[in-house]
Amino acid sequence: MTNKVIFIDRKDQQLLNLLQRQGRMTIAELAEQVHLSDTPCLRRIKKLEQSGVIKGYSALLDPKSIGLQVQALAFVELVDNTCNSAEIFEQAVTELEEVIECAVVTGGYDYMLKIVAKDLEDYGLFIKNKIGAIKVVAKTESTLAIKQVFSRTYLPVYESEF
Repeated sequence: MTNKVIFIDRKDQQLLNLLQRQGRMTIAELAEQVHLSDTPCLRRIKKLEQSGVIKGYSALLDPKSIGLQVQALAFVELVDNTCNSAEIFEQAVTELEEVIECAVVTGGYDYMLKIVAKDLEDYGLFIKNKIGAIKVVAKTESTLAIKQVFSRTYLPVYESEF
């Protein structure tokens, strides 16, 4: 799947920046902030949703407040670097709710996972029993976050240059 770059003008940029930071703003509030009337504002938002620029809306939760005290990065090496092994691994980790991000990486490992867990014991069991149980995993290496300084949930949005 290729992502098509969408033309973003200044109004779209303003709307996207506002929605990323305050996703519950009403159309009237958004329109006022970007100096549009409600209908053109709504049309722009629908266009951004339909084009896939806006992928969805969600609530951001504080992991610690719901008992997830551990955040870790796990680096995973597969037994071989084939499409079949990649498909098996990617399908397996997609089904694990503790894995909140998965990326293909360069270097000595094939994947980087961001994982949350209740505590260190829970994390250790997760790595052994769930990640270790995926038949194409050769080895893992973990890095634990001692303190999260910040986490951004928004992306920088720039006007298109074409």
